Amino acid sequence: MANRQLHKSSSFSFSRSRSPIFLLLTISLFVFSLLFYLSTRYPSASPYPNSEPNLTLKPETSFVASLEDFLTHRASPPPPSSLVRTVSEEDVSRFDDKLFSKESERFYREPYYPLDLPIRVYVYEMPTKFTYDLLWLFRNTYRDTDNLTSNGSPVHRLIEQHSVDYWLWADLIAPESERLLKSVVRVERQEDADLFYVPFFTTISFFLLEKQQCKALYREGLKWVTDQPAWKRSEGRNHIFPIHHPWSFKSVRRYVKNAIWLLPDMDSTGNWYKPGQVFLEKDLILPYVPNVNLCDAKCTSESESKRTTLLFFRGRLKRNAGGKIRAKLVAELNGAEGVVIEEGTTGKGGKEAAQIGMRKYIGSLALFLDLAGDTPSSARLFDAIVSGCIPVIVSDELELPFEGILDYRKVSSDVKALIALFVSSSDAVQPGWLLKFLKGVSPAQTRGLQRNLAKYSRHFIYSSPALPLGPEDLAWRMMAGKLVNIRLHTRRSQRVVKESRSVCACDCKRANSTGPNPS
Repeated sequence: MANRQLHKSSSFSFSRSRSPIFLLLTISLFVFSLLFYLSTRYPSASPYPNSEPNLTLKPETSFVASLEDFLTHRASPPPPSSLVRTVSEEDVSRFDDKLFSKESERFYREPYYPLDLPIRVYVYEMPTKFTYDLLWLFRNTYRDTDNLTSNGSPVHRLIEQHSVDYWLWADLIAPESERLLKSVVRVERQEDADLFYVPFFTTISFFLLEKQQCKALYREGLKWVTDQPAWKRSEGRNHIFPIHHPWSFKSVRRYVKNAIWLLPDMDSTGNWYKPGQVFLEKDLILPYVPNVNLCDAKCTSESESKRTTLLFFRGRLKRNAGGKIRAKLVAELNGAEGVVIEEGTTGKGGKEAAQIGMRKYIGSLALFLDLAGDTPSSARLFDAIVSGCIPVIVSDELELPFEGILDYRKVSSDVKALIALFVSSSDAVQPGWLLKFLKGVSPAQTRGLQRNLAKYSRHFIYSSPALPLGPEDLAWRMMAGKLVNIRLHTRRSQRVVKESRSVCACDCKRANSTGPNPS
């Protein structure tokens, strides 16, 4: 009996002595299991799965300087590869099965699917002839050529203005330790992707290759992309094409009209885009790359006393198509008191002249005239924004970047403009109307708009690394709103029997319009 009591007492004593250790081990095992579970459940919850971002990196906003650093220090092109083989229906079916499994898993596992961030993007590793070789071609000819377009604009400067393809791609393929954006993450497997990015530098090839060489490269690039299983499955609906210059990729654009196009604007006149090729539900408007240096809040304050002119315009005075309004206004305004109108083009000299004008000739009424030219928008608008100059926009068809996020109409309920004044073409061409309207803008309103420009200009400045709330970040946030619709049309196209009934496709959509529906 005594032995049993002693044994019981000893066991109890031993249990008490080991219980803290046992409890600690149990808790540690539980925490480890929980972390492992969460990491497998949300593998892309953070865009920095392997390391913390380097927050000490200084952003570079010059395209030429950033490209030089990219090509000489950071670029790591994939090994040479030939065109992919033509895929079979079995290849597409296998890919579809993988994607179905992934999407079903996320649907039942993630409470906010499909409305979650970050967006998962697969970046194609295309042959270097479509990517690195074109970047090197730009870099090696940048300082040695004076090649001009028919209207006198330097082609290299035009490429810089439309270099959104470089800024987005450079950020996507950068090491995770150097990336700052949380809205998008690059994935290594196609079945994990929400979207597919096509890194074909179509604007560089258009301007720097011979015409027939460019068209041949376009056809080859088109075949490479459309032979991918992911493309065949969705007919390109979840693929992103940077087609930011109205002339780039033009000869083959009809074959990729289902894809998401990154555009500077939407010309509904049919001069640049055919009916059914572009519309807001599918495509994304991105700002031009500014041609002038940023004028921040300090710069705006320091230059305020130098601003003595009511209205300033610098650009080509004669344009085609939509430029008819420009010609009428220039004829009326030229020589008016407080108005400065200059003929000018892009390029180094044009950049310096525009920058001086936008900081000097924009007076207490800090206004800058932006007029439609061959296209509804121009880089001039974004030059004005980053220069602290209030744009006066006379363009009925202008589409603005990130308008699903930024409200250009007002800042608050009592302030009716964000960073620009909008004027209809019909009002602007009335004799004397525009000058009267501008003189009616109070100094207090002007100062408020200038303060907004200093604050909001960050949304229009591309940089490497890409910055939170910069144009790259807002582009992906806007893209998130398209994902559900992309899946809808992809699955519907797989389900509906071809030619079984007449349905409204992209081709029968009406032109973009922000006005009232016709009765």
